[in-house]
Amino acid sequence: MRGDAPGLLLAALGVAAALGVHAAVPAVPKLTAAVVLGMAAAHLPGLRPVVRGIARPGLSTAGKRLMRIGIVLLGLKLSLDDVLGLGWATVAMVLGVVAATFAGTLWLGRRLGLPGDQPLLVATGYSICGASAIGAVSQAAGSEEEDVAASVALVTLCGTLAIAVLPLLQQPLGLGEVEFGRWVGASVHDVGQVVATAQTGGAGALREAVLVKLMRVVLLAPLVAGVAVAVRRNLRVAGAGAGGGGAGGVAGAAGNPVKTGSRPPIVPLFVAGFLAMIVLRTTGVLPERALGLAGDTQELLLAAALFGLGSAVHLPTMARTGGRIALLGLGSWVVVAGVSYAGVLITT
Repeated sequence: MRGDAPGLLLAALGVAAALGVHAAVPAVPKLTAAVVLGMAAAHLPGLRPVVRGIARPGLSTAGKRLMRIGIVLLGLKLSLDDVLGLGWATVAMVLGVVAATFAGTLWLGRRLGLPGDQPLLVATGYSICGASAIGAVSQAAGSEEEDVAASVALVTLCGTLAIAVLPLLQQPLGLGEVEFGRWVGASVHDVGQVVATAQTGGAGALREAVLVKLMRVVLLAPLVAGVAVAVRRNLRVAGAGAGGGGAGGVAGAAGNPVKTGSRPPIVPLFVAGFLAMIVLRTTGVLPERALGLAGDTQELLLAAALFGLGSAVHLPTMARTGGRIALLGLGSWVVVAGVSYAGVLITT
């Protein structure tokens, strides 16, 4: 822990700066600001040696361990009663949007030849809940930090652009408050970005957007479990192919070689905690004050984690695949926006 102290301190300072940015410009979500500040810290001449040197262990810890705790607490924002109250037609619509976005993005990322787990992670971020989902799936898949950072940067950028673009399309597309809110909830990545986008359509749009968005978040648990199962299967196949030796050279969850190491659990511990928090919230035993405190803590932890991930972004490396990853982001954006718009029209 002592070796992590400089990086964790830097992450805490980054969170404080992100809160300051949000206070000055409320339209900028705290988590978005945290990612951008982390990226800036990694490239400022005065901070760059610190970020890459003494602070690197603590920043990596923030990006992994604090991310897991934040995802567990995210479950307290979800109630099964609220989600089911939207109706089975909307539930089916959300399932269709998530499945189409995930499969389409994963396919396109592979065709574009993006390295490592980037196709899997971008597909996860677009289809579920942005950077939080990328962090969760990367834990199950054992993804490289560089792949996680690049995917978070892309998803954060596109989600931020949605805050400006989608409200401009409400009137041309003929969407009322309810329809606009559900479209935003089904197509925008991060929860904070959903709130920032939907509030432009009114209180009704904001409520519908948050409920639909949280329904997408519920799907994080089965997706992470599915990735863990795929990794276990590929490790088992690799072991058999090597006559019981180490894993290597087999196609992983993102179509790339699987990393060696111990088998991940089918349901990672932090995902089990996430589900337990949903059940706890559904029981109604927690007072509003406790839920508010948990929500604030969750945001701070995720902000620290995203600052850590942002600090791992290396722009010269991203530039080598910049055209391809930008094309993947644009293609996935078209898929999630188009499929969700069609789904909203059918179900409302």
